[in-house]
Amino acid sequence: MKVMFIVQGEGRGHLTQAITLEEALRREGHEVVEVLVGRSKQRRLPSFFRKAMKVKVRQFESPNFLPTAANKRNNLPRSVAYNVFRLHRYASSIWFIHKRIKASGADIVVNFYELLTGLTYLLLQPDVPQVSIGHQYMFLHSDFRFPKTSRLELLSLRLFTHMTCLGAKERLALSFHQMEDDPGNKVLVVPPLLRSEILSRKGRRGNYLHGYMVNSGFSESVMRWHRIHPTMPLNFFWDKKDAEATVRVDDTLTFHQLDDKLFIDSMQDCMAYATTAGFESVCEAMYLGKPIMMVPAHVEQDCNAYDASLCGAGIVSHDFDIDNLLKFAADYRPDPQFRSWAENGGSRIAATLERVVSAK
Repeated sequence: MKVMFIVQGEGRGHLTQAITLEEALRREGHEVVEVLVGRSKQRRLPSFFRKAMKVKVRQFESPNFLPTAANKRNNLPRSVAYNVFRLHRYASSIWFIHKRIKASGADIVVNFYELLTGLTYLLLQPDVPQVSIGHQYMFLHSDFRFPKTSRLELLSLRLFTHMTCLGAKERLALSFHQMEDDPGNKVLVVPPLLRSEILSRKGRRGNYLHGYMVNSGFSESVMRWHRIHPTMPLNFFWDKKDAEATVRVDDTLTFHQLDDKLFIDSMQDCMAYATTAGFESVCEAMYLGKPIMMVPAHVEQDCNAYDASLCGAGIVSHDFDIDNLLKFAADYRPDPQFRSWAENGGSRIAATLERVVSAK
């Protein structure tokens, strides 16, 4: 089976999911023949992704959320206006995606929550079947529980999610916990896609806090807390475009650009984890038994954080107030069932792709 990936490039989660699925497919004797990744001026593709993929990675211009002026929460109205203004450029990307699907010789397209994939299938109707994968498809499940937040934002999120999977034969919803499938909404609930580098490890309790922020503006609150508590070691990762690979503020505070091995090493040995609530890294922390504080950067992460908090994985905060994380960590107990749930995600998804291809 020849497989093509199309990946939303914002944040770390969809990229590591794609790496994990490529590894699982290769183990089953299948081949990923091409990878397309959406890009924007606000983000850059981490080097670890290109190194991990065994085939050429091509990029195309894609819509993305814009942060606020403080580079913290994403600005929904500004993001909509910005992306509408650039529709003509996204039309070129849709034609590019369609051309690459035809040229790749793929038997199936796997879409990691990229909006322009759905629009390509709506407008140009490629004859290669598509399967969409992402935690966000849980938002289409009739039993999913949403946080109390803006109804307009939730409606917009669900609409956006529907648009990403237009033309999909299956919607595979990565989940923190087991749930029944929702055939009425074409949602199959599957385990998260955790990389072998995580699955082969067990967490150890160190003396420092580990963190990740998708928008670098949150670093201000981290440094504010650090000035009050200068002896607590903090090891944070960010996506600050023009920063050095490592920014050492002082002996106990360091910021790193995303480096996957360094990130996992830091996660394994930390005391606790503070994050902007991306699904993938929350799952990694849960697997390694780490208490989590989640500071959502947009409405999608509001939903991620609420869902994880219902599982007892962590607490939700409006800022990086690490005092709250330390209080939660004092009484935290990991969920042993999560490890067994998360250990077979790749093989289950590979079997689903095989079924879709055989049904062509």
